[in-house]
Amino acid sequence: MSSAARASKHRLELSVQRSVGPDGLPAPATLRRWVASALERDATVTLRFVDGREGRALNRRYRNRDYATNVLTFVYDDGASLAGDIVLCAPVVRRESRAQRKTLAAHYAHLVIHGMLHLQGYDHARDDDAGRMEAREVALLRGLGYGNPYAAPDGP
Repeated sequence: MSSAARASKHRLELSVQRSVGPDGLPAPATLRRWVASALERDATVTLRFVDGREGRALNRRYRNRDYATNVLTFVYDDGASLAGDIVLCAPVVRRESRAQRKTLAAHYAHLVIHGMLHLQGYDHARDDDAGRMEAREVALLRGLGYGNPYAAPDGP
């Protein structure tokens, strides 16, 4: 069954929030497609795009790490219907996409899917869990037309 067919079985309420300008951010319809591709059950999800200051403050407060990170996931209800937030730090994502020589869209797609999998209980703390999560990410991204985010870029 394709990811689109699987996602259509589940109800999705998606909100998109921005505390940064829209430059370089994916369109709402694109975000919905990415979120829906990884959806394994009914969910209410908020995607929030933040600047470095807010990203750092959230990471410091909730993870005790004093730097802005690319994506943070917050689960609020993990019952039959899922509720949570995925926070993406726009300047970190831009910097990483350049450094990794990936398109900004491909990197955002990966991080949105990564956050969605975290919301649904996937983890990468242990090697076997990381392998399972990465394989799922790669398969979902392939279904959306993107390459393996863990493969080294071609060329110098």
